[in-house]
Amino acid sequence: MSLISIISKDFDIPDDLSENQLRDAMVDAFAYLIDNDFPKLIQILYKADVDQYKLKELLETVEGSSSAEVIADAYIARQMAKIETWKKYSQKKD
Repeated sequence: MSLISIISKDFDIPDDLSENQLRDAMVDAFAYLIDNDFPKLIQILYKADVDQYKLKELLETVEGSSSAEVIADAYIARQMAKIETWKKYSQKKD
């Protein structure tokens, strides 16, 4: 399972984005949600299992980044952690 295939369950994104393009698309998407659909933002973060306490701390302490950037980075990091966990447990044991 790829990062884009997981993220595309929540967002309508092309499947040929580079890592930087994906981050930019996520920043734009979260900026939109912050301004226009906060309940959907909360739902997406909850469904992705982004730690709300960790995210709150990041939003209060990270400087030089917008809220949308902090949220996008946390969301992407959580999805990547899921992929690593799936890989770890889906490998055949010899």
